[in-house]
Amino acid sequence: MTERKPLGLSADQKQLREQRAKALERLANPSPNPSPAPEAPRASPRPPSRQPRGESYDSPVRDHKGARPLSEVVRAPAAAPRPPVPATPAVASATGVRRVQAPAAGPEGTRLNKRMAELRLCSRREGDAWIEQGWVTVNGVVAEVGQLVQPTDRIEVSEQAKGQQEQQVTILLHKPMGFVSGQAEDGHQPAVTLINPRTRWQHCTSRTRFNFSQLQGLAPAGRLDIDSVGLLVLTQDGRVARQLIGEDSEMEKEYLVRVTCTAPDGSDITTRVQDVFAPEKLALLRHGLSLDGEPLKPARVEWENPEQLRFVLTQGKKRQIRRMCEQVGLKVVGLKRIRMGRITLGHLPAGQWRYLLPTESF
Repeated sequence: MTERKPLGLSADQKQLREQRAKALERLANPSPNPSPAPEAPRASPRPPSRQPRGESYDSPVRDHKGARPLSEVVRAPAAAPRPPVPATPAVASATGVRRVQAPAAGPEGTRLNKRMAELRLCSRREGDAWIEQGWVTVNGVVAEVGQLVQPTDRIEVSEQAKGQQEQQVTILLHKPMGFVSGQAEDGHQPAVTLINPRTRWQHCTSRTRFNFSQLQGLAPAGRLDIDSVGLLVLTQDGRVARQLIGEDSEMEKEYLVRVTCTAPDGSDITTRVQDVFAPEKLALLRHGLSLDGEPLKPARVEWENPEQLRFVLTQGKKRQIRRMCEQVGLKVVGLKRIRMGRITLGHLPAGQWRYLLPTESF
């Protein structure tokens, strides 16, 4: 039998055997501080669906191999600044909510309630109440309390406001002595307590039926002293009040005033006062006196009879006629108002009242 000779190893086989032997030796005798194998570079994560601010990517990621590492991400150049936007004035409410404020009117702007009063639509207070109810529009837009308007703005009120105004009453009362015009004071009753069905004048021709709700908001438009009598107007209508006692009112008020004076010997002259009263003092009553540091407007003053003067005034300072007479040496012992504008007291008895008719105006 022929003996077979061992085959010789090639150079590659010998190198492979040596590498295996070294690997087995490393496994059998591990090194105390093995050096870590170099780590392959990590792929950049897929960009989020929402791009971060200030960063941009050149192209979308196709796969992990084609991803760009984060270290290579470049910051996009800053965007060009936008032109400034004019700020809208705003105010912070008590709740912290910001509320846009309407642009202010020009230098000729007027508060809406004042403008409504100037147009004789209502009084200022009534105008504010209507605005709060949403019954007033300016140029077709619902108005706000305190809003400023221009003379060219179109102001309109709703039918609700007009209907409420039509229900307001104006009452003419012949105030007797001993009643105050407004609120009760010093134990004296206000004149409004005289307004009830029993004291309505029997010759009042108004079709308005009395209702106690008519006393709500009924206020005097022009006061009369507790010692004065005559025509007292009480109204719920702000237009009437402004017409009679507004700041710019020129409404005439007519009075009959009984006077006395003091004789040289100190005694009171109660009859034929006209005979002893100097004409130059009568001229002072007409024009030339001042009250509260302000000159009075001209008045018409003339003798009605030897003991009684007729005054026609266009203003109404407190106790004006009495104080005017004191300055010229006269004492008022009786004062009665008989007319306001075109409305006269007429034959209305003391302590009684009637409605202002729809056909009447001041």
